[in-house]
Amino acid sequence: MAEAAPGKEEEFRSTNQTAFVVGHTGGTGSALVEELVNRNIFQRVVLIGRRKLDKYEGETYNMLDQKIVDFEQLEDSADEFKGHSVGFACLGTTRAKVGKEGFKRVDHDYMMKVAELAKAGGCRHFSIVSSTGADKNSSLLYNRVKGEVEAECADLGFQRLSIFRPGLLLAEREERRVSEGFFRKLLAPIIYFKPTLLSVPVETVAKAMVNTVLEPCQEPVEIIDNKSIHRLAQGKNSGK
Repeated sequence: MAEAAPGKEEEFRSTNQTAFVVGHTGGTGSALVEELVNRNIFQRVVLIGRRKLDKYEGETYNMLDQKIVDFEQLEDSADEFKGHSVGFACLGTTRAKVGKEGFKRVDHDYMMKVAELAKAGGCRHFSIVSSTGADKNSSLLYNRVKGEVEAECADLGFQRLSIFRPGLLLAEREERRVSEGFFRKLLAPIIYFKPTLLSVPVETVAKAMVNTVLEPCQEPVEIIDNKSIHRLAQGKNSGK
């Protein structure tokens, strides 16, 4: 898949901006970190999470700075969110893994605390990974929580808010999710013949997120659906 034009990357790189990533231990977040390292458009990228990952040690990853935080006391780590022009939030879990209340705490409460600290810290462009079907008025818990986060992030008034709504995320996980495996088998023919319709590899989402940073802002809040994610990853306009 194509990347943005080299001229745009060089121009952005010359501004010496920094970014932070929350949720870098997950599939999408991990792919995003690799994309950021490979593209090298930021002077420094801070990874904010519960634990330090040894795989990011070494010269290849010398642009990364890992910060350990307690999400239950995230305000104590407010300084880690200061001074970054761009923030990426890929945080998320599942109800099956942590239960209803645990899901809401991670996908809503933690996400909103990250957003609030990012805004207070001066972040101008905030990008979040949401989901197809996100709707704050939905009767489905997952869709409702994702929709609430989208709406509440918009209310914070970022200079630019990019909301990514991927379909079924395709990734090789160390921890298999039963529901994802079921849907991947069920949708296998559609994924094969119409790869941009209902699913997207996490690497494609990562490319789209980085390419979006390099494009001019059209609207303060932009919702990027699954088809547009595929287009952006190819360096094309997100128009459907």
